[in-house]
Amino acid sequence: MNVDKVDEVDNADESNVDGNNAEEGNMTAEKIIEQAIWAARSFYDRGKTSGSSANLSVRLGEDIYITVTGSCFGCLSAADFVRISRGSPVPGHKKPSRELPLHLALYGRDETAGAVIHIHSTYATLWSCLPHPDEDDVLPSCTPHLRAKLGRVASVPYAEPGSEELFAAFRARVGGQNGREPNGYLLRNHGPIVAGKTLMDAYFSMEELEDAAKIAWLLKDFPDREKL
Repeated sequence: MNVDKVDEVDNADESNVDGNNAEEGNMTAEKIIEQAIWAARSFYDRGKTSGSSANLSVRLGEDIYITVTGSCFGCLSAADFVRISRGSPVPGHKKPSRELPLHLALYGRDETAGAVIHIHSTYATLWSCLPHPDEDDVLPSCTPHLRAKLGRVASVPYAEPGSEELFAAFRARVGGQNGREPNGYLLRNHGPIVAGKTLMDAYFSMEELEDAAKIAWLLKDFPDREKL
């Protein structure tokens, strides 16, 4: 892949790459986008997302690269990423995912975040459809792995995907935890979204969230489930 030939990620200055947010020191835009394409394809090939429902982004210095609206994780290329500068798409580029405000909310909350992933994986989405007694901690940790890898998962009230109502509800949830800051979120009747310090952190966190949701779903009718 030659990023210099792609409008959406051209003019990427290596000096803008923050080593705290790249996987291995100062990673170039080309390399991090190659890694993002691999991660997206991995989710798609294993049935953890389908169609054009998912989106992901990476932050390099002051710029964010996010998948374009309507893109499919199964066939992403470098041309399917839009550069966001100072919160807005670079003029003349393709249209970013309509869920860009969700990503910006997570980057705004945590200056160390280097990537955000949102998919519609089956078990996390199923779990998001159920009522939960504690909306700040909706996913039980039946094994130690969820807490170790990701931490708590909070629920976000339902609103139509891509709507200002959803973005407002998400910003309120992200910014109003009173010291109980979750590391992952379930959008009600929609799907999971996580951030990570690096792309691979976010990738592994999403993997753990979906696995935990699968275990929780399979155990939901088990007697004395709360004691597990």
